[in-house]
Amino acid sequence: MNALLTSVVAGLTGGGAYGLLGVCAVFTYRLVAVVNFTAAAIGTTGTFVLVMLYEAGAPLWLAMACGLVAGTVAGIAIGLVMTAWFAESSASTKAAVTVALLVGIVAIGLRLTGGQHPHHFPDLFPGSAMRLAGVELTFSSLLTIGLGVVFTVLAETFLTRTRMGLHLRALSERPMAAELIGVPVRRLAVLVWGITGAVTTFSLMIIAPQRSPDFASLSLLVVPALAAALIGLFRSFWITLVGGIMIGVVEGTMSVFPGLSQYRGAVPFLIILAVLLWLQRGARWDEAR
Repeated sequence: MNALLTSVVAGLTGGGAYGLLGVCAVFTYRLVAVVNFTAAAIGTTGTFVLVMLYEAGAPLWLAMACGLVAGTVAGIAIGLVMTAWFAESSASTKAAVTVALLVGIVAIGLRLTGGQHPHHFPDLFPGSAMRLAGVELTFSSLLTIGLGVVFTVLAETFLTRTRMGLHLRALSERPMAAELIGVPVRRLAVLVWGITGAVTTFSLMIIAPQRSPDFASLSLLVVPALAAALIGLFRSFWITLVGGIMIGVVEGTMSVFPGLSQYRGAVPFLIILAVLLWLQRGARWDEAR
């Protein structure tokens, strides 16, 4: 029983990050109408800037600051590409472009970081914060979940109670009309990309020490993030956050059982498949009749 509790608690760190990344995906989708497959790759870029500088002997705080700047700049760069060339494209085209950008970023990242060469990821927030039912809860676990809650509250408040949030909702739903009435469409869209770039970078910096130490593995954390966003139907921040945490908990629980632990990476794919099938249930029922 203690081993199971330990695994569940261990899954909270990853689950908090999945939830936070998923909330960022919903934030991007609701404001600029893009299903962003590059989010984790953008965060990984900033994380590896941190790692490279730290390995070169830079102080941790300086390496961390430079990594956050790099992740923000990477997010802004992707945002500039999407707003300059694909602003009027369909949602499916935008998603395909971000998939292509993901492949390109991973290829370049693997080349610059030595492929599968292992790196030492510094633990930014080491130590135990508290004990729960005899199991240690780490600062990393609490911080990722706390950040997810804070970002969710801020996103909800921003969208519903601020003038800029209303402008961004108009940008997502009617971009041409928003531009005609004087909304700074491109500037606001790039701002959204920069914010999500910074948040995803920070979340990946926290969980990187517990993940596979290579560029591709961290970049593919976008899959559980999008699974969490799909649970929230790319609308609800809170359901997305809870969904991401539950994915992490399920993965942690599966690691206890030898026969299942090797398949825990398939959990997000199964969730995506299940949600898509559930969403298509009405059409299939109509066909059956």
